[in-house]
Amino acid sequence: MTRAARPRPRTIDEVLAEARRRLHRLTPQQAEAASADGALVVDIRPAAQRAAEGELPFATVIERNVLEWRLDPSSDASLPVASHDLEVVVLCQEGYTSSLAAAALQDLGIHRATDVIGGYAAWRAWLADAPSGDGARPTRQPT
Repeated sequence: MTRAARPRPRTIDEVLAEARRRLHRLTPQQAEAASADGALVVDIRPAAQRAAEGELPFATVIERNVLEWRLDPSSDASLPVASHDLEVVVLCQEGYTSSLAAAALQDLGIHRATDVIGGYAAWRAWLADAPSGDGARPTRQPT
């Protein structure tokens, strides 16, 4: 009896690269513009991380462990805003977990899901570096 060879397990770097190939990832400035145009910015960081690092006051908090249930329109636990056509911009601390989460949302048919390159840390750095008065700095600051 011969056993079939198991495929080599994928590494997390391979899984992440595959997820990101499907996404049109946004810079913090692009994500701010998308939010102003009606996209739902979703902060998936745990409460302790938000408390330690800060928050975007306009982001909807949906922690990672319930994200798919809250945004899948067919779920009994979905938010009223859930729709397969909803533009969702997922935000984590550094832009890794958010890529995997956005790809999972795409797997559910939420085809406009994406994430922020560099996550909240990049958004906060962009805010700190943006000169005031030139239109590049958003009006909604993190807390």
